[in-house]
Amino acid sequence: MSTITVKDGAEIFYKDWGAGQPVVFSHGWPLSGDAWDGQMAFLGKAGYRVIAHDRRSHGRSSQTWDGNHMDQYADDLAKLIKSLDLKDVVLVGHSTGGGEITHYIGRHGTKRVAKAVLIGAVPPLMLKTEANPAGLPIEVFDGIRKSTFDNRAQFFKDLTIPFYGYNREGATVSEGIRQSFWLQGMMGGIKGQLDCIKEFSETDFTDDLKKFDVPTLIIHGDDDQIVPIGASALLSSKLVKDATLKVYPGGSHGLAQTQQDELNADLLAFIQG
Repeated sequence: MSTITVKDGAEIFYKDWGAGQPVVFSHGWPLSGDAWDGQMAFLGKAGYRVIAHDRRSHGRSSQTWDGNHMDQYADDLAKLIKSLDLKDVVLVGHSTGGGEITHYIGRHGTKRVAKAVLIGAVPPLMLKTEANPAGLPIEVFDGIRKSTFDNRAQFFKDLTIPFYGYNREGATVSEGIRQSFWLQGMMGGIKGQLDCIKEFSETDFTDDLKKFDVPTLIIHGDDDQIVPIGASALLSSKLVKDATLKVYPGGSHGLAQTQQDELNADLLAFIQG
């Protein structure tokens, strides 16, 4: 297994395939780098070097008691990029991973970054506040915390239904995708997963988004039941200078699987453009 060791001794697992301009993927909660397999195989065959890491306390990376916060996530990503000496990078982040790459840019700049893609991403802020009335109330996230703590095995199974829009009329349910989600989620450490809920829900990425100075594509499903588009992509696309917003009509949160071919084509066109 390929890993890097970061400053607190945690080992961050990553997959590194192919050759060419690097495309680095950051996954959502509670998943792992395996969530990007469809995109990595496609872009790898198209002539790109594709890299996906498992966030600390997720997947095959160390299950850390401390350091499960957005600053450290961004610093872990920075260490990976620096350790592999990646340049002209295309950063792609889904959901919490969208927050991770956003905070990476806000914290470390774009010296090594060529382009950025946010897919179903949590920025600028998921939590409902007086200044962010379109967000979700804290009770929603408290419920996620309780369900994860009480019986995360059952909760992760249940979560796949709204995550992939399988509760919508006409949806074709894939038990394989549901099981893959569950397996990835159960590989992670519960302490870090619980900590991460606060990070993806309460971190305000507004200032980070304003620091973007590279071409940015923002993709979001307008039927995303996990990260509602009104409090996320519609606002982020106004904060990132010259961002391109693409809305998938009827799209769920799990676009990388449910609309894999369309997403792959959009990613390739943006990277090549």
